[in-house]
Amino acid sequence: MATHQMPLGSGFGPRSTARQVLAGLDLAGRRALVTGGHSGLGLETTRALAAAGAEVVVAARQPEVARRALADLPGVAVEALDLADLVSVRACAGRLLASGEPLDLMINNAGIMACPETRVGPGWEAQFATNHLGPFVLTNLLWPALAAGAGVAGGARVVCVSSAGHHQSAMRWDDVQFRDGYDKWRAYGQSKTANALFAVHLDRLGREHGIRAFSLHPGKIFTPLQRHLAREEMVAAGWLDETGALADPSFKTPEQGAATAVWAATSPRLEGLGGLYCEDCDVAVRAEEAREPFVGVCAHAADEGEAARLWALSAELTGIGRAGGPG
Repeated sequence: MATHQMPLGSGFGPRSTARQVLAGLDLAGRRALVTGGHSGLGLETTRALAAAGAEVVVAARQPEVARRALADLPGVAVEALDLADLVSVRACAGRLLASGEPLDLMINNAGIMACPETRVGPGWEAQFATNHLGPFVLTNLLWPALAAGAGVAGGARVVCVSSAGHHQSAMRWDDVQFRDGYDKWRAYGQSKTANALFAVHLDRLGREHGIRAFSLHPGKIFTPLQRHLAREEMVAAGWLDETGALADPSFKTPEQGAATAVWAATSPRLEGLGGLYCEDCDVAVRAEEAREPFVGVCAHAADEGEAARLWALSAELTGIGRAGGPG
């Protein structure tokens, strides 16, 4: 686990918003890619970055829907991207590289949660494929643009939106694709562990090139991510009451939920650091030091050996990054 995996005392907290963490920062001349940046946390992330002067590219599975959602935001472009389809991922990366523009910030935000058992590509479990393998390929293919972005002050950053859901499952090396009994929450947890491990190894490979990577838990927020959950399930979890009203005061607004990703992507406090898991707009504690469940990062999601093993598996499955490094 990274030696710097401890809070920095950022001055922000769970109720800080994306715009608050960007106050005073000028992102003019910086180019950002936000997957799923037209809905939920992604939309608030896009709004905040654009308001701070960044040029933002939003990659979306339904580009026309994205364009309508972003119509009032200047300086925002939309690209088609289906993370569950590697043909679409390669095409999106090809178009972005063809522009010749550097990429300073990459926020791997899009994902799915607790869906019914679904197979994509050559039979991959959909949450692992969409939440990890798609972003793994996209980030690898965009390495030249990130390397170009790393030439400016502050370097380039890749931010992977993980979740406290990673506490539910380490990597299931004996059955990563859940072929022997599917559990939607364990599958989600494994995919979120994969997000954190991806940031760990990507940072190890990228730091000498000026590219740093972080992962994070955004908090609990009601967004379209819950589309696969029945109301009864959310009532049973204590999130909603019987009338459908919010029952859990720890839930954040979308503006608050987007703050940690924006902080990880831009904070000057993180210069010279990387491979860290963040929450509540700061570096998170280690889970074994936390006083509450589902707080901090578990050892299984921050282990460098596990991260290297996941990279090797991902390269084998996708044919990308086979040499042990991006590209």
